[in-house]
Amino acid sequence: MANPFAGDVTLTIDGRAHVLRLTLGALAELETAMGTDTILALVERFEGGQFSSRDVLALVVAGLRGGGWQGSAADLMSAEIEGGLQGAARVAASLLAHAFTPPA
Repeated sequence: MANPFAGDVTLTIDGRAHVLRLTLGALAELETAMGTDTILALVERFEGGQFSSRDVLALVVAGLRGGGWQGSAADLMSAEIEGGLQGAARVAASLLAHAFTPPA
């Protein structure tokens, strides 16, 4: 079960709920996957609504991996994601918000 106080977000993939979390390791993996891009640049793209499907996929994969998932981006290519691209983008944005917003 997702714990929003720990930054967890839930995404349903192929009818199964998965917990996503941007752990330090998941963030490092995300930076590696993005190559020369930075996490700050990714945050800025989401804040400005200028993100790509590649950005969404990278964030979802990193969040899934941080939540304990053992798959890869290729595993999601034919998966049914609840809400489609918009649902995945909402989850990706929520992950970033949880990871980079100080607790109240």
